[in-house]
Formats: sequence, structure tokens, C-alpha cells
Amino acid sequence: MKRSRINEIMAEAEDMIRQYGFVLPPFANWTPEEFVAQKDAAAHVIESRCGWDITDYGDGRFDEMGLFLFTLRNGRLADLQRGGGMCYAEKLLISKEDQLSPMHTHVIKAEDIINRGGATLVVELFGSDADGHFVEDRGGQVMCDGIMREFQAGEKLRFAPGESLTLMPGDWHAFWGEGGDVLIGEVSTVNDDETDNIFRAPNGRFAEIEEDVPPTRLLVSDYASWLA
Repeated sequence: MKRSRINEIMAEAEDMIRQYGFVLPPFANWTPEEFVAQKDAAAHVIESRCGWDITDYGDGRFDEMGLFLFTLRNGRLADLQRGGGMCYAEKLLISKEDQLSPMHTHVIKAEDIINRGGATLVVELFGSDADGHFVEDRGGQVMCDGIMREFQAGEKLRFAPGESLTLMPGDWHAFWGEGGDVLIGEVSTVNDDETDNIFRAPNGRFAEIEEDVPPTRLLVSDYASWLA
């Protein structure tokens, strides 16, 4: 993805987030230079990879297959492993109309996916075997707003603003906006985007960036090069 396009997507996302009355934390507004100056104080933000995240899943077709994310807070895997402490994470996502987030699951993360505003969120679901592997003809169970319901393999559940579902490790899912763009909340256990996204197809998690202009804000994938 070109950096100029990433900058545009960030600006568009800020407008949509503001439209629905959500305010991002102060570090969201830091320029790259401000982030460098604050990197010692912001060690947790950097180490837990909070911040801006825009992906085309390595496919180069963001409008057809991609996702905007902002990680608001993220806990510590060591706390999760010992069973106490900061074991949670929270994100905002924007899924554009007909923009696919491809079929995947998680090994560790359980997550609530919440339609925070906009159009209809569509989630396609498949079940798994005892080892969490994708099974094409297997359904399962998910909670929708705290109510357990069965789903068939490949069933597409639809969620209006305010509605949500809970996904557990081994629940295979893909999603997109229907009838317009969707602002999505994600509340989960500790998030590890580098190792805990298991895709059915050989997709990448992060975009390759062509630096045609300077960044207006750093992505989480920029931290290693800018803040080392």
C-alpha cells in the first residue's frame, strides 16, 4: 500500500469515528516526531502495539479485502498466562461496504465483536475440529448478545448497530459491511496480531508499504523502524 493512501484512510477513519461520538486517546494524534520524543514514557503503548493499524492482508486490494483498526488498549500476555492482571484488550475497527476480512481464527483470543454504528455487519462462520482446524461442513455455537445460538457451516449472521457476538478460539470467521461502512468495537483477551491470527488462505496480516510521502501518524507496524 502507498503511504499516501494509508494517510487518507486514517483521515477518513477519524471522520467516521468522530461521527459516532467516539474520541481516540491522546497518543492517536501524535506525529511521528512526537512519538519519537515520547517513546520512553509510551513504552507500554509501543510494546503492546496500541495505535493505528491498516491492512490489506498482503493482497494489495484494500477496498476489496482489508480492514482499518485502532488498538485502544492491550494487556500483557504474561498476565494472561499466569491468570491475573491486565488480561484484556480493546479495539475499534472499520469494515467498509463489501470489504472482506478473510476467514481466520485465533488460538488464544476470545473476542466480542460489536456493531457500534453504521450499516449491517455480516459475519460468516464455520466450526473446527478438536485441534481448532477449519472444518468445511461443521457448524457450532456462538453467543449473540449473551444468548447462545447454533450456526450452520458457512452461515452468515447479520448484526445491526448495538448487536454483538462472542467468538471463542476455534470459531472460524470472516466479516464485512453490508449496505454501507460499519464501525466495530472489539473487546477481547490479550491481543497478539503477530502470532495469533490463523488464516484459512495464505494471507499476510500486515501491509507492505511504499513510502511515497511521509507518514502523518505511525502504524503499529512502523514502531520497530521508527522507535527502536
